[in-house]
Amino acid sequence: MGSAPVTANPDRLDDALGVRFGDPDLRVAALTHRSFAFENDLDVTNERLEFLGDSVLGIVVTDMAYRSYPAMPEGQLAKLRAAIVNMQALAEVARSLGIGEVVLLGRGEELSGGRDKASILADALEAVFGAVYLDRGLDTARALIERLFRPRMEAYVRGEGERDFKTILQELASQELHSLPDYHIEEEGPDHEKRFTATVIVAGERLGAGSGRTKKEAEQGAAREAHALLSERLASAETR
Repeated sequence: MGSAPVTANPDRLDDALGVRFGDPDLRVAALTHRSFAFENDLDVTNERLEFLGDSVLGIVVTDMAYRSYPAMPEGQLAKLRAAIVNMQALAEVARSLGIGEVVLLGRGEELSGGRDKASILADALEAVFGAVYLDRGLDTARALIERLFRPRMEAYVRGEGERDFKTILQELASQELHSLPDYHIEEEGPDHEKRFTATVIVAGERLGAGSGRTKKEAEQGAAREAHALLSERLASAETR
């Protein structure tokens, strides 16, 4: 099996992160998608680093939320964390760092738009966090994660920006009802003017509906309505 290649622009990631890797092999491994490794007969991918980075990210964000908002109850902390650490949020951060430009992809992923695929970007970012943790230690990884995610956390608490209600609803429903949301989609209209309607069912009950020009928009609307209803019910139950 081969070893990981050297990226064409090895300093680009360091410049974006504001972190200098002491071990360049870790940096390359963090950017090596399994499709690239398979096509080039490599035994190095970013999957193990992603596994590690996911845990590093989770503890740093959870600790940051816990310390920053001492009066926030556990349920709200869970929703805050879910809103900050999810695939779409991670992909947005990865895009802001230019990770899509330096990630190593196989030809198939390259041709199918993998450089902007949310799952690939989110996984690569977590792998980068894992690599920084191994290379520079927890303090450096913590400082990096806090710099990238604190503004998003503060904006969320202020009620600013778009919230990922699907993720928030899933977290709440799983925790409180031990059930996962189930979405049903209907569409109407010609291809150039399609309209989607989504309904979401939780624990056998229809809790929300939404519509939009895309499935995502419709599902977010349904999740927003369901989350508001479920939160209200839970709050009322607590006051009884």
